[in-house]
Amino acid sequence: MSDQQGAAGTGETEEFAHVSVMVPEVLEYLAPKSGGRYLDGTLGLGGHSSAIFEAAGGDISLLGIDRDSLALDTAQKRLAPWGGRASFFQGSYSRFEEFMDELGWDTLDGALLDLGVSSIQLDDADRGFSFLHDGPLDMRMGASEGDAPAHRLVNKLSHAELKAIIHRLGEEPMAGRIARAIIEARSKEPIENTARLADIVEQAYPAKWRATARRHPATRTFQALRMAVNRELEELAYFLEHITERLAPGGRVVVISFHSLEDRAVKHTFRDEAKGCNCPRNVPVCRCGRVPRLKVLTKKPLTPSEEEVARNSRARSAKLRAAERLVEAA
Repeated sequence: MSDQQGAAGTGETEEFAHVSVMVPEVLEYLAPKSGGRYLDGTLGLGGHSSAIFEAAGGDISLLGIDRDSLALDTAQKRLAPWGGRASFFQGSYSRFEEFMDELGWDTLDGALLDLGVSSIQLDDADRGFSFLHDGPLDMRMGASEGDAPAHRLVNKLSHAELKAIIHRLGEEPMAGRIARAIIEARSKEPIENTARLADIVEQAYPAKWRATARRHPATRTFQALRMAVNRELEELAYFLEHITERLAPGGRVVVISFHSLEDRAVKHTFRDEAKGCNCPRNVPVCRCGRVPRLKVLTKKPLTPSEEEVARNSRARSAKLRAAERLVEAA
């Protein structure tokens, strides 16, 4: 993952040129300090991690996680100047506690997630993420993790299941029509490649909608299938549930999201952790015993500047939220 949805690093590597999203904002809110331990849960090509090292004068320890082996190989080359200060693990960022335990880390001084699909994945037709390039209908961020590829979902799920995925994860108003079109098309021949699925979705749209659409009609459907294949909301939910416990007092968590459902999950978790007590309003005295554990640093999500969007159009939907671990009362 990462160097996400339009994100990608601050410079060039041997293999790729890429531009990481909202680097100044990440550094401002993560506030890396000398001697700290930091998690980049969506390492990608290492753009954000490289900037974190530079901001701390190289004197930090980094845990970098990514599902994509190619991204990890590239990030390791990029971060080589910092030698053994960076440790790399292939897998989902929801496994961060497992990887911390392997390193003998109890707590973190900072954690970063840059959600979405990486530029190298979007631009590789063989990965099947984009309807702009014909290729096998795959969409797995990490094929070694056992996720079912997108073509399996498209060809096996019922109408109701397809409709639910496309409607919920893609927020697609034509979800029912699209699901019916997929069912009809696969009854004649399995849907195995991105170009055919994109055409099926496009033809499912009413002609008037196709004529006036600002983006390709398949955009939301492809997004929904990608999120379902990689269990992206489930991964985020687990991370948000467990990250606060692993932050040291004063430690910070920064999340960049590209989807309203992701942003909503981050917003609600930060708000609930900052509020503490979750007893019903009609209970006069707190019975749950929960205390605030986070201080929200961003009242509203930060978005990229106009200049950044002009340089990197894939950054336009990015939203950044940050919070800080409070010191627990004695």
